[in-house]
Amino acid sequence: MQNDPLILVAVIAVAGIAGQWLGWRFKVPAIIPLLLIGIVLGPLAGAVDPHQSFGPLMETMVGLAVAIIVFEGGLNLNLRELRSTSGGVLRLVALAIPLNLLFSALAVHYLAGLNWTISVLIGAILVVTGPTVILPLLRQSKLERRSATFLKWEAIVNDPIGATLTLLILSYLLLSTSMSGADAIWTLTWRTFVGALVASALGAAVPFALRWMFRHNLVPEYLKTPMLLSGVIAVYSAGNAFQPETGLIGATLFGVVLANIEVTGLQQLTRFKESLAIFLVSGIFITLTADIDRETIANISTPLILTTLAILFVARPMAIYLATISTNMNWREQLLVGWIGPRGVVAAAIAGIAAERLGEAGYPDAELILPLVFMIIASTVLLHGFTLSPMARWLRLASSNTGGLIIIGASPWSIGLARLLCQLDENVLIVDRSIDALRPARAEGLPTLRLDILSTIGEELADLQDCDCLLAVTADDAYNSLVCTRFATEIGQERVYQLPPEDVTARNLPAREWRGKFIGEEGVTLTEWLERTQDSAGFTVATLDEDMPLEAEDEHGWLVAILKSNGMLKFYSAEHGNNGSKGDRIIRLSKQMREVPQASAKWRWPLAILSGFSR
Repeated sequence: MQNDPLILVAVIAVAGIAGQWLGWRFKVPAIIPLLLIGIVLGPLAGAVDPHQSFGPLMETMVGLAVAIIVFEGGLNLNLRELRSTSGGVLRLVALAIPLNLLFSALAVHYLAGLNWTISVLIGAILVVTGPTVILPLLRQSKLERRSATFLKWEAIVNDPIGATLTLLILSYLLLSTSMSGADAIWTLTWRTFVGALVASALGAAVPFALRWMFRHNLVPEYLKTPMLLSGVIAVYSAGNAFQPETGLIGATLFGVVLANIEVTGLQQLTRFKESLAIFLVSGIFITLTADIDRETIANISTPLILTTLAILFVARPMAIYLATISTNMNWREQLLVGWIGPRGVVAAAIAGIAAERLGEAGYPDAELILPLVFMIIASTVLLHGFTLSPMARWLRLASSNTGGLIIIGASPWSIGLARLLCQLDENVLIVDRSIDALRPARAEGLPTLRLDILSTIGEELADLQDCDCLLAVTADDAYNSLVCTRFATEIGQERVYQLPPEDVTARNLPAREWRGKFIGEEGVTLTEWLERTQDSAGFTVATLDEDMPLEAEDEHGWLVAILKSNGMLKFYSAEHGNNGSKGDRIIRLSKQMREVPQASAKWRWPLAILSGFSR
């Protein structure tokens, strides 16, 4: 199996997705199970040997995959986020990189005992904090937006800079063996300048050119996403033609520019690139981890362990603190960013390349590059992955919401439901375009937001990282379907709900993928729910004492939702089976009639006359 590339690709693909699923299932960063799977398949079991199977193509494959990954990271950068964080972000890029390199190099030289040449190279490798680890951590930790912006921008922007810096130092070390130091410096300076200039120019210009083509209908819809991806590969390759890894600067800039200009067809790319990035990250991480041999692990020693601890607990925190003095970052944000700095795919890829090339060139201590970087990657992934959420809560930097329901459309029915859920300490947000529709909810102090959820500002303000479920119940059936279709990819197809359309036969209902899951009894629309609400005493909640199937209607009222014992909210739907478990709380719209105050006897006759006139 080791020598068959096809079987190896299949094993890596299946193992990578399995690692992602395990991370989701057990609510841990996916990099952790991927790391363990790679170690088991490679160093421990010796079942796979990527280097032997892929040969010289492995470096090219990893490089292209990293280019697409940093491009995907660039697509996550919104320039509007810099309004309140630009000072801190600028310092994290301009000052934190050299300080991190310096302090890490000092730790490697004086604690691990490596020569200055290798120490500076390792310091450059460790500058990179991988977006492939940071972005999944931010999704799981639900960090508040400002602190998440600092970590996200640092990881994505520093990724290509750190990779280019490392490859620049590596190239100098290799060239200095065949030419004088001054010649090597001049040659590298020229190559790097030209490569970075070409990559940056293309990374900034190509998105505008593609946007012009898309707007003038020069590209069919089915070719838009392939054209964007081929553009990324072309920009990356153009920069690399002059100096290795300068193409990553262009790939990242390509993504940033594309994310901040209006480009039609970008939504399809966004969905595709998320799946592609997950697939690539999983495969690369397992490949690079499995490629580590037992000799590398055997080289782990006490000095390397002490060096790892110094870099984690001293070098990075000190560099972040010094870089962000007198910025708009407060001490809590400095402490969090100083601690959270996991290294990922880029650091692992560059360390493997550097160790191999310097070893072939005869540099002393080259065999210790991979074990030290591997230790730091493993340590940061494990420690930072498990401590980000607790530390964010301790520093009061976690998002105030812990998941909840977004209701699109304010009406007496949806406001009554939100009122009950708030009484049960559930997070609920009512969103509507009409201030008049929201006024009753605001009068009761319920959380509301006036905007169109499909607008650009709407998607930013209604932060969906804190949303577990969405319910669209406006009077516009087509709008409800559109909202559910838009957010199904982020929240989950089974977690977006709407009411059945008015006056639509079963044959003419929208296809399942173009709408949310219908709630309530079959065919019960918003109009019918409002009629029931008008006479009902309101929503009630009851706890089940045993496992039992649930009916849409019983003597207590009409079934609306099930609040599971694990805290998950699930709306009743005639489209799927709905079984209740012991401990679940059942939410119903009561059949008990609302008590209508009776007018006193002396006013009944005048009111009857007025009622007759009103008819």
